[in-house]
Amino acid sequence: MKEHKNDRRQTFSGFTLVEIIVVVVILAIVSLAAIPVLGTAADMQVRSAADKIAADLDYAKGLAVTRQKTYTVVFSPSQEKYQVQDDSGAVLNHPLRNGPFVEDFTKDRRMKKVNLVSTTLSGDAVTFDYLGTPYAGTDTSSPLSAAGRITLQADSFVLYVDIEPVTGYVSITKP
Repeated sequence: MKEHKNDRRQTFSGFTLVEIIVVVVILAIVSLAAIPVLGTAADMQVRSAADKIAADLDYAKGLAVTRQKTYTVVFSPSQEKYQVQDDSGAVLNHPLRNGPFVEDFTKDRRMKKVNLVSTTLSGDAVTFDYLGTPYAGTDTSSPLSAAGRITLQADSFVLYVDIEPVTGYVSITKP
């Protein structure tokens, strides 16, 4: 008669080398695909600033049309800020927060890297009339004859916020 020994095999729980290599290869492929999509913090700040300026330009144009008055957006590239004014030149109150409608990139931590480089607008301002037509500067005697442009930059990343003549359509473009 044979004696049965208790057959206690050691079982190891874990991953084989082949499984680990497969997972590492998959992660490498996914990360290589995701890196170009992400971009840098500076890129994201410029995009955010361009979106904000475009929204504020549309807001000023919308106010001009609905209230049948002129509204002006005045840029100060040397001070890295802009403000929205009514037809008397007074700065509006911001619709979402208490205080004046002044956007200062140097004081907003989300846009500290953004540089408001320049504008092609006369007097660094654009005025919208009761039809939403954009004018160069603060008066309504000279409509935009060519697209007005606001240039934003952070590091080497540049975006333009363009204002079309006649319609006042605002778009964001890359160089």
